[in-house]
Amino acid sequence: MKRLVVSSILVALAAGCVAAADPAPKPAAPSAGATAADPKTEEEKTFYALGLFLAQRGQLSSFGCKPGELAMVQAGLADGALGNTPKVDIQTYLPKLQSMAQDRFSANKSATAAVEKKKSKDFLDKIAAKEGVKKVGSGLFLETITEGKGTGPVSGDNVKVNYKGTTIDGKEFDSSEKHGGPSTMRLDPSNLIKCWCEALEYMKPGGKAKLYCPSDLAYGDDGHGPDIPPGAALVFELELIEIVK
Repeated sequence: MKRLVVSSILVALAAGCVAAADPAPKPAAPSAGATAADPKTEEEKTFYALGLFLAQRGQLSSFGCKPGELAMVQAGLADGALGNTPKVDIQTYLPKLQSMAQDRFSANKSATAAVEKKKSKDFLDKIAAKEGVKKVGSGLFLETITEGKGTGPVSGDNVKVNYKGTTIDGKEFDSSEKHGGPSTMRLDPSNLIKCWCEALEYMKPGGKAKLYCPSDLAYGDDGHGPDIPPGAALVFELELIEIVK
């Protein structure tokens, strides 16, 4: 609820700052690759951040706009904020906008997934040749760092773990440390990605391992949030602290 209120306020601010501007001739649309001048003052940087916010929260990047298309988006924003007479009927074009969003999002996601899968295959091929790495389960590459002891977990057990997840280029997207320490979770395919489920059944309490997960054992062609693109392979450092009874 609070997030929606904040978004509405910021959109209103954006409209207000455009409406308050002195009328001036409209500049020509920027050429391909051209951008506005870099923000210099704190006020300019704040307004620039507002533009980024509106683009990100509006998921504008999912449209993959070309420079000419983006110029039309800017024209529509300006007319709406200034109260100019609309050049199209928004109710007529909303369904078309929704259809375009779905089509372009699907196309962009598929294209991204294809690129990521190629990068991931090259990465995993190198990992497969690494000493100490073995292929287990349905395609997981597992590198044991520390052997555990005792009996390992089975599906349905609650496990206490430390973990860190990165993309194949080393960018960290999550860790137990970010959440205040070890996490307890149920070893269940409906609760965890396949990569973890398969790895944990090869581990014992006190054990540590490095997991190299193909995309189909992680988040697949959908990706996950802004940090895990569609088709991405992932790397996890995983420590099984204990099986929680």
